[in-house]
Amino acid sequence: MPKNGSTKLSELRKRRAAPLATPTDLTRSATKDIAGAMNAILADVFALYLKTKNFHWHMSGPHFRDYHLLLDEQGDQLFAMTDPIAERIRKIGGPTLKSIGHISRFQRVLDNDADYVAPSDMIAELAEDNKTLAARLRETHNVCDEHRDIATASLIEVWIDETERRTWFLSEIRRGRR
Repeated sequence: MPKNGSTKLSELRKRRAAPLATPTDLTRSATKDIAGAMNAILADVFALYLKTKNFHWHMSGPHFRDYHLLLDEQGDQLFAMTDPIAERIRKIGGPTLKSIGHISRFQRVLDNDADYVAPSDMIAELAEDNKTLAARLRETHNVCDEHRDIATASLIEVWIDETERRTWFLSEIRRGRR
């Protein structure tokens, strides 16, 4: 027997109001803690991605080509982190960031909207931001360890290594300019 319009509307309203429930053996508290920490990481990664691309687009000077290409590669690596982070949050039953405004409320990486930034300052700022991101990834790893979330922790280990590599490359560029 077909459902009438009011029944369909009622079911639609229930589905819209229902939380996204993903089965997990993690406790509600674990999901909340891990999702919160990972959403902050996600916001930082998006902010660092955009800053890296900003500096990539506005690079100048005698090392333009090398720096431009390096920052493009690093931006791609950062962007590649975003989907696995968000999907991991959803896999454990947490909600993810939903908008640029949501990112801006969670991000801890500072924006740089200056009209001009010297190439050496770009490199220094990105090196410091990546170093800080590695530390925050370690803090989030600790949260995962507390709740025995091995899967998220193992992903974070790869991202720490990638972040340390970005920090290393940027720091080596700075070495001759300090």
